[in-house]
Amino acid sequence: MREPATRERIIRFWKKISERSIESVMARILLAEDDTSMREYLQRALQRVGYEVESVGCGTEAMPLLEAGKYDLLLTDIVMPEMDGIELAQKASAIDPSIRVMFITGFAAVALHPAAEAPKHAKVLSKPFHLRDLVQEVERMIAA
Repeated sequence: MREPATRERIIRFWKKISERSIESVMARILLAEDDTSMREYLQRALQRVGYEVESVGCGTEAMPLLEAGKYDLLLTDIVMPEMDGIELAQKASAIDPSIRVMFITGFAAVALHPAAEAPKHAKVLSKPFHLRDLVQEVERMIAA
């Protein structure tokens, strides 16, 4: 009698683990931020809530990753050396039209690019922001 109960418990246990594994498959995020401490902080924070995050220090470093893999979200600063976030977002959208884009920037940086055209449905989150707000906006962008 004990063996079937143990077997059933094991089966239930593995089913629960499988369900959790499926539920925990989260979106892939490419983070482009030139400020090293901000980049590392955001990467760790997003990984802690379950996202797979790759990060780079500028737009030119992001391009090979975008060409090689699929990302659900591009999270990018606007003002970066070599290639700014708006140009990066345009190129990312050309590579993968389904990629979602969120800009993280200071107010002054937004004013630098009034004529530049960001991809449709791009979200702008102004610095400084609370980590909770970032996570909520990422979740909204992914769910959309």
